Amino acid sequence: MSSPTATLLISCPDQRGLVAKIANFIYSNGGNIIHADQHTDFAAGLFLTRIEWQLEGFNLPRDLIGPAFNAIAQPLQANWQLQFSDTVPRIAIWVSRQNHCLYDLIWRQQSGELAAEIPLVISNHSQMEAIAQQFNIDYHHIPITQATKAEQEAKQLDLLRQYRIDLVVLAKYMQILSPDFIAQFSKVINIHHSFLPAFAGANPYQRAYERGVKIIGATAHYVTQDLDEGPIIEQDVVRVSHRDEIADLIRKGKDLERIVLARAVRLHLQNRVLIYGNRTVVFA
Repeated sequence: MSSPTATLLISCPDQRGLVAKIANFIYSNGGNIIHADQHTDFAAGLFLTRIEWQLEGFNLPRDLIGPAFNAIAQPLQANWQLQFSDTVPRIAIWVSRQNHCLYDLIWRQQSGELAAEIPLVISNHSQMEAIAQQFNIDYHHIPITQATKAEQEAKQLDLLRQYRIDLVVLAKYMQILSPDFIAQFSKVINIHHSFLPAFAGANPYQRAYERGVKIIGATAHYVTQDLDEGPIIEQDVVRVSHRDEIADLIRKGKDLERIVLARAVRLHLQNRVLIYGNRTVVFA
């Protein structure tokens, strides 16, 4: 296993000398930078960067890195996040009746492709319990109706706290999270079965077929209070033809959904996604 690293994700008003100030913080404390990337959004006047360095030989203990960097960040009016590579995030996968994304994420995690733990699966249906049991993952069936939504979401939030969950992945979870839920837990990634902003909402394959499109897509995005309008992390497309029926679009779309969701989760786990406004910079 490689030596642990620290990563800073930073956004701040663009100004001269930012790269030098940030790099000098690491250099002056004995750090060795191994990855650095940056982007300037000139329209927004923002500077955004990801910088990763080795902790071996770094002079500051981990608990002091944040406070020390904050002394530099405050005059820059910077928003920042600090992550360590050997901290293993805990994921809860939420699913309804479709199992393709659930299986794919579990297989990738089991093979070491996703550096995370998956201790919890939550579903509004009971069909997926056998899959969770197969991989020794706790399964909680929480059915939801409009009348019980607030009560059931409170149970879901309690489970996220109980299992110390860092990220929720909606792997074809066919329920809309309430604004109150998102206000209390905002680290949520969803897979939508279309190339957003086209065909947002329900039944996108049916609508794509009726429209006669030649390309279908899938979109992984962070969940916000606005349905299917959260910051986009990853997208991909595949060609379809006049010979394809709705079932063909669904089959091709499921392949895309697996790949796009896995990419998005991996990028998030590697601390490569920086949100600003309703957009993202992905330092891939």
